[in-house]
Amino acid sequence: MSEKIKAKKIKRKVNKRAVATSICVFFVSYTVLIGFLLVMLLVAHGSNWMHYLDETADTTANLITMCCCTLFLYAIIFIYSLFEDPEFVEHPSNSVLVFCTLTITLMVNYVLGKYVNVYLRPVGLFAMLCVFFFKRRQAVFFNVMFGVIMFTIDIYLREFQAFNPENGPLFSLIVCLVCGTISAFIASKVRTRIGLLLTGVATAVPTIVVVLLLKLPKYIKLGWIQIVSSVGFSALACIIASVLALALLPLLEIAFKRLTVFRLRELTSTSAPLLVRLREEAPGTFNHCLVVAHLAENCAIAIGENAELARAAASYHDVGKLKQPDCFTENQSDYNVHDELMPELSADIIRSHAKDGYNLLKSAHLPDIICDVAREHHGTLPIKYFYAKATKISGVDANIKDYSYLGPTPQSKIAAIVMIADAAEAASRALQNRTPENVERVVRGIIEERMDLDQFTQCDITMKELTIIKQTIVDALTGVHHHRVEYPSIRFNREKHAVKEDGSGKEEK
Repeated sequence: MSEKIKAKKIKRKVNKRAVATSICVFFVSYTVLIGFLLVMLLVAHGSNWMHYLDETADTTANLITMCCCTLFLYAIIFIYSLFEDPEFVEHPSNSVLVFCTLTITLMVNYVLGKYVNVYLRPVGLFAMLCVFFFKRRQAVFFNVMFGVIMFTIDIYLREFQAFNPENGPLFSLIVCLVCGTISAFIASKVRTRIGLLLTGVATAVPTIVVVLLLKLPKYIKLGWIQIVSSVGFSALACIIASVLALALLPLLEIAFKRLTVFRLRELTSTSAPLLVRLREEAPGTFNHCLVVAHLAENCAIAIGENAELARAAASYHDVGKLKQPDCFTENQSDYNVHDELMPELSADIIRSHAKDGYNLLKSAHLPDIICDVAREHHGTLPIKYFYAKATKISGVDANIKDYSYLGPTPQSKIAAIVMIADAAEAASRALQNRTPENVERVVRGIIEERMDLDQFTQCDITMKELTIIKQTIVDALTGVHHHRVEYPSIRFNREKHAVKEDGSGKEEK
């Protein structure tokens, strides 16, 4: 037990340089926000800036309090990430993305609220962006902190107060929490860009209800114009939030090399450049990748991994075969180039497709996770056929390292899924009788062999997950390679008479 606890503690250690970088990002983002608020104050007061500070003692005190409270709230976001999800802080780009997005959305909210209409603030924007880059739980927490930060600024800077004092100081906080949280939950289920746009429409309904309830005590004093105006602008703010999310997501995807469901679906489109090349230059490999992508997607769904990412990674896992497509069985007809090559050279050609795929994907600027799967999906497994061939020719056991893939072994569950699905699809094609029992035996043997060769030690996959993956692949392959009824050898001519295929030329009316 003590060893397990020790291993867990070691796992939670983070790189000090990464933490230091994240701290720098935190301070820079905070400085940018405070600078933006001060600029807005300068614009609002112009040459009367000093008079504004000297107007009352409370003005300067409120400004200092706001700066300190905002600093503490920014720090809470960083500390939460550091202790609750150390891996999050290990990648400074995560901190850059969070604080950059937070600062930008705060600026957008205050510019629209200050110079257009206070009810037009797109308070759901931050949650919508976060839910596509992080887990939903993180997005909800970040949105809570976003709401508290806005509330703090509204309270201590009267120039930015969201609503008149009679509406209550908690008005903006409640609207922000409700709208942002609902946006996060709805957007987490979105799979298309039009769906994201409709998220704004769906979020507008509860937002209108909240605004109406919060303004209920003031209905007697307010005219119908003010009521319709506040409700209308609140609904429009939700739609603006979704429109801005649509505009900002592609920019953030490119700037931070992040994958959203939209980007993944674009990568798996049959019009994607590398997939077009694969279809035209290596059709056998292309069809193999389609089946593996289907298997990987099903497995990812079964164990709770990112299904779109699994499908994309599997679609590109064999693009390295584009370098020499005729050297791989699925692209050959009657001629096999390896019949004329020494097994050492053949093995080198075969195993090089993993590294070639990695380099090709890197040069095409595809996301790192997809590049890594292309390199890792064979791990350090031996190439059995050419190892056996070399042993037979030499009469002695060949050096297994000369006939093994270069690795590394799978570093993620997605890579492990693709490794199993790739081998299972290829092995199932060689089966003469694809009954569920035979397919299960083959897939089980593939998983057990890779476990014996320590291929899954770096990806934290569990025995339970491997069992689920095995059964999912068996069910899928049994469906893909199902038995078909043998059709009678009859064809019909234009006169709709049945003609036997045996060449007798006899017709059956």
